[in-house]
Amino acid sequence: MVRAVVGANWGDEGKGKITDMLGQESDIIVRFQGGANAGHTIVNDYGKFALHTLPSGVFYSHTTSIIGNGVALNIPLLFKEIKSITDRNVPMPKILVSDRAQMVMPYHILFDEYEEERLAGKSFGSTKSGIAPFYSDKYAKIGFQVSELFDEEALKEKIERVIVQKNVLLENLYHKPLLKVDDIFNTLMEYKEMVAPYVCDVSAYLYEAIKEGKNILLEGQLGSLKDPDHGIYPMVTSSSTLAAYGAIGAGIPPYEIKQIITVCKAYSSAVGAGEFVSEIFGDEADELRRRGGDGGEFGATTGRPRRMGWFDCVASKYGCRIQGTTDVAFTVLDVLGYLDEIPVCVGYDINGEVTTDFPTTSKLKKAKPVYETLPGWKTDIRGIKKYEDLPENCRKYIEFVEEHIGFPITMISNGPGRNDIIYRNAK
Repeated sequence: MVRAVVGANWGDEGKGKITDMLGQESDIIVRFQGGANAGHTIVNDYGKFALHTLPSGVFYSHTTSIIGNGVALNIPLLFKEIKSITDRNVPMPKILVSDRAQMVMPYHILFDEYEEERLAGKSFGSTKSGIAPFYSDKYAKIGFQVSELFDEEALKEKIERVIVQKNVLLENLYHKPLLKVDDIFNTLMEYKEMVAPYVCDVSAYLYEAIKEGKNILLEGQLGSLKDPDHGIYPMVTSSSTLAAYGAIGAGIPPYEIKQIITVCKAYSSAVGAGEFVSEIFGDEADELRRRGGDGGEFGATTGRPRRMGWFDCVASKYGCRIQGTTDVAFTVLDVLGYLDEIPVCVGYDINGEVTTDFPTTSKLKKAKPVYETLPGWKTDIRGIKKYEDLPENCRKYIEFVEEHIGFPITMISNGPGRNDIIYRNAK
């Protein structure tokens, strides 16, 4: 059976924890898109980790972790990340890398930095991980697949061709030092040595695994609202964040994805620029940020303070719908235990008309949140294992959100640890 874990909103929803938890009953875990520009924070028996490329199931000895063809693969960062977990007594995970995955080139990171510098105050808030230049090259057909590392003559020829184009930009647009063919070739030979033992025809491997009835978990990065087609364009990422892309980014038939677990936070947060209707500011935001996540709401990759807001039913309903959600995992609910009252955004006021449908970005810029306020539960809910043992106002909050988003909340996370989870049969 194939399942996907994806995000409903701007990312940072707690997907890593849910993947780590579901990894217990998975044979194979696949990262199917994105790069090292975002991270998943995991808290388990080994400690606390921030993963950026590795799938969040690498902590189990029985799982195979796969880097799919849809991933923007930064090879040195991948191996640095493997070392960072094995140095902390995590057993070496079994890893496979798709021969069709494309590599983040050293110059992609430079171009990302140069473009943000050029745009100055009008930048996209990039993490400067090279992701947008990487995907630009992929679709311009001048990217480099892992498989190309193994034909050195053709590789050098291609580098020479691509570098001509890159140096025109470096010289005339960015006024930066030019690239040299030999430098890039030598770097790629280092990458080849690192990755060679792990390279695999992942699509064929997964085809056989599906035939054998293996449990496969697809792990997405970021969330629905960062999707380049369906998100808050242009303040989006460069690869599709939707479960549907899991079939493409892993190389499996779309009809094999049987369960789509969409992760929603019990409040909202976002890193980077873009529209965020239920955003809050000042002391109110600082308090929620300080208490939030698993040690404060700061980006797992950048360390940047996350923007904070109340739960947004409009964005989350849309985010779940566009993912094809079968189950909602509702995370960090325990964080809200300090509040007397909890506002929930239930609609957007756009030019005096209230809508519960998520609009395109031009209309989103004009939207003002419409709130309903629910009573808080004013107690710590960590350690509770059964839904019926949650405080009444806490259950009412969950059921209110569920009714407004229209998708069943079947998992509730009430703490950062792997076992801080309540399973629920939704109505």
